[in-house]
Amino acid sequence: MNNKDYKIFSPFGPSIYKVKIPKNLQDELNKYVEEVIKNKKKIKELDLGKDLAGNVNQEIKLEENYMTKIGWDKFLARSVGNWINAYNGKKISSFKLVSSWIVRQFKNEYNPTHWHGGHVSGVGYLKVPKKFGDTFQKSKTNFNGYLQLIHGSKMFLCNSTLEIKPEVGDFYFFPNYLMHTVFPFTDTDEERRSVSFNAYIDAKIYDVYGNKK
Repeated sequence: MNNKDYKIFSPFGPSIYKVKIPKNLQDELNKYVEEVIKNKKKIKELDLGKDLAGNVNQEIKLEENYMTKIGWDKFLARSVGNWINAYNGKKISSFKLVSSWIVRQFKNEYNPTHWHGGHVSGVGYLKVPKKFGDTFQKSKTNFNGYLQLIHGSKMFLCNSTLEIKPEVGDFYFFPNYLMHTVFPFTDTDEERRSVSFNAYIDAKIYDVYGNKK
């Protein structure tokens, strides 16, 4: 990954880092999901729905040995390291992946406003429906199926939300505390498939108030 492969932006305060998931990792993760959902024992074993916020069809934990095998953990660690270094010039020496999981979302399902644990989090897209359905009032902006990032409150010259249209391969990294939600969509039986994670980095880098010695 070189310096041209990312974008850093701060629409309302927190830094957000956008990269592309390598095609081989997209293919591996989709293959993994297709295999797991065919195995009733496995899908039950890896079900994370009860521990997560989403009101969605399935949320599937990625197994540690599989993430290591395909290099998913390395992709996350490298991306976070590049993000932190590009933003403040600091180099992380610790990246502890807490968990990573797949979210399978279908029509009328949604993810309510929530935030994550750890220090850094993110979400990327593996499958996206060709259409998300229309708004009930045709004049309204259509955010069906979009990710919405939320921070603070609306003020003069300062928005409090950012709406992101999911695109296959896009991955967004953000601080764990950044609130976010996913809107429901309609008029399609296609799946919206995303992948998320939580991780810890160096406490001294995360703790900007200097409480960690």
